[in-house]
Amino acid sequence: MSFLVIAIDPVIVRLGPLAVRWYGLMIALAIALGVSLALREARRKGLDEEKAYSTALWGVVGAVVGARLFHVVDRLDFYLQNPTLILAVQQGGLAIWGGIIGGLAGGLLYARLSRLPLLPALDAAAPGLLLGQTVGRLGCIINGDAAGGPSTLPLSFVYVHPDALAPELGQPTHPYPVYEMLWNALVLGLLWRLRLRPPADGLVFLTYLSLYALGRFFLTFVRQEQVVLLGLQQAQVISLVVFLVATPLLLWRWWRLARTAPAA
Repeated sequence: MSFLVIAIDPVIVRLGPLAVRWYGLMIALAIALGVSLALREARRKGLDEEKAYSTALWGVVGAVVGARLFHVVDRLDFYLQNPTLILAVQQGGLAIWGGIIGGLAGGLLYARLSRLPLLPALDAAAPGLLLGQTVGRLGCIINGDAAGGPSTLPLSFVYVHPDALAPELGQPTHPYPVYEMLWNALVLGLLWRLRLRPPADGLVFLTYLSLYALGRFFLTFVRQEQVVLLGLQQAQVISLVVFLVATPLLLWRWWRLARTAPAA
């Protein structure tokens, strides 16, 4: 059986007590690329560039806070015993749904205060969010903090470096980050076409939410995180709620468009 052995040290270089990690580097790159794409889309849509930039900054701050908060809550027993690690973001542990929710809270708050059009701003942000999520998972591949459950499939990951955060070193696991990256790439391809001539504001963002939630719900079955409700993990519960909210809104928007479309 052919497995992918990951022996990379998660730490790039140590500078005294500080450690520069691949995870932190990939997260920084993900934020930079995601914000850059979102601002490009905002300019293409004719949104105020200065307001869009400030909105993005507020969104990034909210995303980091939300991502860490959701992760800590998901593993509360561990962090109650190790409170000094709560702020150790550079070591890994950023929940994507927390990042999305926190980023939206921060970005939408500023957008509302600055009177930036909300639905066009959300549509502009959606491709950048997906791009950032995809790039960020590269850090998870090296870090081992998003490893899947045991697997015997070809190309499963086997973590062997002692500093990797995978739950079981030397054991083949599902390459979960790759699964999510592939799904994100498919959704991004769809959004990239839809964004050029969206029938109505908000459809690009609702499509992003609905499809990402759908994929995340099913893909998370190969993860082995703490079960929180009805046999489901935290990410699955949130994915289900988001899907059940976003999908009816998306269908309703399309239905409204079909009703108001001029007859041929």
